[in-house]
Amino acid sequence: MANQFTLSQRAQALTSSAIREILKVTERPEVISFAGGLPSPATFPIARMREATDKVFDEAPQAALQYGPTEGYTPLREWIAARHSKGGVTIRPSQVLITTGSQQGLDLLGKVLIDEGSKVLVETPSYLGALQAYSLFRPAFSAMASDEQGLIVESLTGEQLQGARFMYCLPNFQNPTGRRLPLERRQALVKKAREAGVPIVEDDPYGELSYEGEQLPSLLSMDPDNVIYMGSFSKVLAPGLRLGYLIAPEALHGKLVQAKQAADLHTPSFSQRIVYEALQGDFLDRHIPEIRKLYANQCELMLSALDRYFPAEAKWNRPAGGMFIWVTLPEGIDTGELLAKAIEQNVAFVPGAPFFATEPQKNTLRLSFVTVPAEKIEQGMKILGALVTAEVAAKAAATA
Repeated sequence: MANQFTLSQRAQALTSSAIREILKVTERPEVISFAGGLPSPATFPIARMREATDKVFDEAPQAALQYGPTEGYTPLREWIAARHSKGGVTIRPSQVLITTGSQQGLDLLGKVLIDEGSKVLVETPSYLGALQAYSLFRPAFSAMASDEQGLIVESLTGEQLQGARFMYCLPNFQNPTGRRLPLERRQALVKKAREAGVPIVEDDPYGELSYEGEQLPSLLSMDPDNVIYMGSFSKVLAPGLRLGYLIAPEALHGKLVQAKQAADLHTPSFSQRIVYEALQGDFLDRHIPEIRKLYANQCELMLSALDRYFPAEAKWNRPAGGMFIWVTLPEGIDTGELLAKAIEQNVAFVPGAPFFATEPQKNTLRLSFVTVPAEKIEQGMKILGALVTAEVAAKAAATA
């Protein structure tokens, strides 16, 4: 007789990631995938990581293979604190918590800050992984209005802000839209959040990926007492390392440490020491421009293909950095249904609806361009453009 498991209400509410489900299909070699938000393997610094690994084994093999402190490897925390001490703001290592990927940071923040029914403010649309992580704790999501430049600060009313546990935002080349929040909006957002007593969770995995190399001040640098910063080494080194970090005010840091102790004791000592050795000297200053150059070229290839193959009724952004292009089709077109037709022709993308916490916009989709070879971008966008053109024509005929 089969075991009968009584699942918790929390477990019953769990759903699979829409992106992860699509990625199962894209494992087929014939599929041209614009779906996964995966860094290009061409950017992985394999030789540097091998050198760093050798150094760790030569100098501290036992320590690297032993348990470590929950907060993380102290030299790495010091490096992170120093890198984020800018604009007159000093970040202390005691504010830094190393996490097992930035996804763990989302989970820890949910555990520490969200009760069932707590109001959590999120962008429209927002990162699917954050919505999935926070949904486990049953918050009441409240969507913050956005436009082509990102979050519209003046739309945040006192009523919406009242009682919110925190607001979650990605100001740099947001996943899924690729938008970057302008400086004046950053300043206004930090001011409004501080006055309302609402902490900001700043998720910043793409901040280094500006194609021109220019960076805007982080929200953390504007108000370190009210901003919790999430960083990652996935996009500048390699995601398989599963190494991220949180920078939090010390009043919150202790509770995050306790939550992590209950989750996994600590992030692997081995990975932390390897990354620390890899970061020494000016390596990132030499490595990141190469990533930017590759991604800028890939983005331009996709934008050019969009111009050639998509109908005028489709609209999309022209990102200045990051890994994504966001496409909006005419109202009434369901990109979930479009995906099924695209997969039949061996092309994949991510429908936009799962990125919305409330009122999903089914006529949107996300395209990722960084892992697809040039000839495949051309081939895949031609196929997808023909499908979109047919959908637009069918919609027009149905409403004529």
